[in-house]
Amino acid sequence: MKLSVKDAATLMGVAPKTIYRWIQDSGLPAYRIEGQYRLNRTLLLEWARAKRINVAAPLFDEPSSGPMPQLSDAVKDGGIFYRVEGTDVASVLRSIVGLLRLPEVVDREFILQALLARERLQSTGIGDGFAIPHVRNPVVLEVDKPSVALCFLEKPIEFGSLDGQPVQILFTLACPNVRTHLHLLSRLSFCLQDAGFKALLKRQATREEIMGDIQRIESSLPAPSALQESPRP
Repeated sequence: MKLSVKDAATLMGVAPKTIYRWIQDSGLPAYRIEGQYRLNRTLLLEWARAKRINVAAPLFDEPSSGPMPQLSDAVKDGGIFYRVEGTDVASVLRSIVGLLRLPEVVDREFILQALLARERLQSTGIGDGFAIPHVRNPVVLEVDKPSVALCFLEKPIEFGSLDGQPVQILFTLACPNVRTHLHLLSRLSFCLQDAGFKALLKRQATREEIMGDIQRIESSLPAPSALQESPRP
């Protein structure tokens, strides 16, 4: 969610001039749009926690996100990519971050470093050649709608998966809020339990086949709604 300096000041319970001072002197993440500073709610919260600054209660509230999306729509928006290059985790993630359909204001290097930090903590390889790279606490990106990028690697790479198998198929999520991230992660996990869908992915089927199979699986699930609470992974 994009916040103005005034919005951020209200959420933090401080004067706007304090927000400006934090941006200029204390490394508060912000960027300019048409000459005005804009801030990200989640990055503001993480910065405040790191600085041990007391946070006003409204900052913890998840903004309303409307109806939850279909996974098929998110994959359509995120794209399906073949022959993605890379010889190790770092180079593969750099290639994937470069492919993500993100607004220009998003710092891709920051996203890459956050993904690498998560992998150092624990591999996101889920076994059987699949991985779902993401940060430990989902970063809320400056996006208007969620997307899921599906990437097929040129060559399998060692990813530190629990089953020891190399990874060749990766899903990466970019969501406007944490609830949507968890919702899509839940739907993706459900799809990956389908043997037919996994077989389709392993033979690197066409975009049309993959999208059709996601829609087939989702048709058996309840329609998503704004009130639906996604289980945590």
